[in-house]
Amino acid sequence: MQNSSSVTVFTLHGLNETASHEYIYFAFTLLAYLLIWLFNLTLIITIIIEKTLHEPMYIFLCNLCVNGLYGTAGLYPKLLSDFLSDSHVISYAGCFLQIFVIYSSVACELTILTLMAYDRYVAICKPLQYHSIMTSLTMSKFLLISWILPFCETTIPILLTMRLPLCRSDINKLYCDTWSVIKLSCVDTTVNNVYVYIALLFNLFATLFIIYSYTHIVRACIKSSEERSKFMQTCLPHLISLINFTIAILFDVLYSRYGSMNMPQALRNFLAVEFLVIPPLLNPLIYGLKLSQIRRRVMRMFSRKVHILK
Repeated sequence: MQNSSSVTVFTLHGLNETASHEYIYFAFTLLAYLLIWLFNLTLIITIIIEKTLHEPMYIFLCNLCVNGLYGTAGLYPKLLSDFLSDSHVISYAGCFLQIFVIYSSVACELTILTLMAYDRYVAICKPLQYHSIMTSLTMSKFLLISWILPFCETTIPILLTMRLPLCRSDINKLYCDTWSVIKLSCVDTTVNNVYVYIALLFNLFATLFIIYSYTHIVRACIKSSEERSKFMQTCLPHLISLINFTIAILFDVLYSRYGSMNMPQALRNFLAVEFLVIPPLLNPLIYGLKLSQIRRRVMRMFSRKVHILK
């Protein structure tokens, strides 16, 4: 029987049934990763360069895009190398680093989306107080919270998991996650499970706050056509991103906790990585197409480049 000190590598079995099509999967995965970089980097550069976009909503959006690049970096490079390798293994330290990057990114995304909901609530429900509430100091505090809190939230379960003695080293997934490692343990994991429920409760409070904010936003928007237009322009993209992210995380939780090995491997893989594929791709597209200020400035940037090339 192995313990945590003797487990030096984990074997990832998520690609076991893709051996005959690994180059096709590699090509599609590489294309998705390149598109994620292209879309998110375009928005980040646009927001940084254009001083008129240095407002809370766009600053939050910029951080959302940065977080998308950060989170996907925890999956795609390793996954792409696995497609071209016969052995799909990851070191003990590498496994926990991957867990930290992916799940701190998830927590960071939820935090940013929550703060964006508050920003929209103040902008629509308290427009006269908006600039006095969303000051530079307040924004600095919010941004610190959006990054530091998720890192702390993710570090605790990793430390709790690393203390567990392990009996096996096989993970039936494309990447490492805490639940997959916990299931390899030889001892009682009650403490780990309790923390998971505490974290879920915290995330539930964040979701309830978002629902509360949007309840007031919708009430305010019903009163005038101007507010309805503002809602469609700035709140709808955020709401779509939130729903998209929530569904993606729900897929991952359901798969991790209740997924059946009788499910087709392709479906299991999709449920496991959906939150690292769809939101990073869709978020910049949703905001880029819906927010006229960003759309105009992106088009202006590309038109300048085309003019220079000519």
